[in-house]
Amino acid sequence: MVAEHIEFQRLNGDQGREFINTQQRFQTYLDARRRDSGYRGSMIFAARHGVEYLLRDYYDPKSGVKRQRSLGRRDEHTEKVFAEFTRGKEEAARQLKVATETLRRQAAVNRALVMGRVPEIGAKIIRAVDGADLLGKGLKVVGTNALFAYEASAGVRFPSDITTTEDIDLLFDARAHMRLAAEEDVAERTLLGLLKKADRSFRRTDRTFQAVSDEGYLVDLIKPMRDPPWKVEASSVSGEPSDLEAVQIIGLAWHENAPQFEAMAIDARGFPVRIVAPDPRAYVVHKHWLSERPDRNTLKRDRDAAQARWVAALVATHMPNLPFDPEVLKSFPKSVVERARPLFEVPGSAEASFAM
Repeated sequence: MVAEHIEFQRLNGDQGREFINTQQRFQTYLDARRRDSGYRGSMIFAARHGVEYLLRDYYDPKSGVKRQRSLGRRDEHTEKVFAEFTRGKEEAARQLKVATETLRRQAAVNRALVMGRVPEIGAKIIRAVDGADLLGKGLKVVGTNALFAYEASAGVRFPSDITTTEDIDLLFDARAHMRLAAEEDVAERTLLGLLKKADRSFRRTDRTFQAVSDEGYLVDLIKPMRDPPWKVEASSVSGEPSDLEAVQIIGLAWHENAPQFEAMAIDARGFPVRIVAPDPRAYVVHKHWLSERPDRNTLKRDRDAAQARWVAALVATHMPNLPFDPEVLKSFPKSVVERARPLFEVPGSAEASFAM
């Protein structure tokens, strides 16, 4: 049976209202950013051998190097292309500026209402990965940080003792055809380079799968254990020898093949952050399996068990769209799923309004 003391803190009325406002404004911002990115680079008319051509500067998505191509001689058509591009670029930049400022104001409201949940450094890392077009496309958030996506989707809060963390685990899917998107001409096109955008002090440790900041925040790049374990496949985002190289861990293949889950959470500064994590039902089954492993550290096993109980209770009481379904969990061994089944059989769960 699930522990009877499980009690979720619900967002109060003001917090619920502003969470919805944040979702809407975040979507407006994402749309504006997407449109603005379509106008990266520039257009100019330039003379070549006495003839004017319309030239488009752009960043190569693979290398990040700035390139240039001709769109044709100057004539009525290219004049129109240039005018439309200029207007569109200016309008897109204006919309992005307005959307960004709106998010800043919303963040201040969120801070006042004590809505921040995701640690600031963790949120910066997730945004850097998302900005490189890797989140959900080869990398996803696993471990404790995934809890922020689950609770945000349900409009409740987990207790701090199961969400407190000083690290983040990124699950690497070597099967995905990843390409680190370039937003500018950058020298270091690696996962480690992305981490340095979040905190310049990040460096790889003696463990090649791990990076650490000066403040001791850890980032682990992990991937499923293959059979055989020496099976040749990619182990890094970039292929560069100086980049993080994912370490193989048993049991992660179940997460790799489970459905993904996406939600917007709010970070410690009040800003929204998109999180892509494993389906919460898969999270429960995996955590429960970890909690029963005799070779795992006792303190970690206890925390695994607590996280499994809380997420299972959340699914059972606040996520009617995600019923316990063995078919959804078919990537897990049947015996592992059945051992976790009782966790989802929650007779009821009390709720408390979150006090400011």
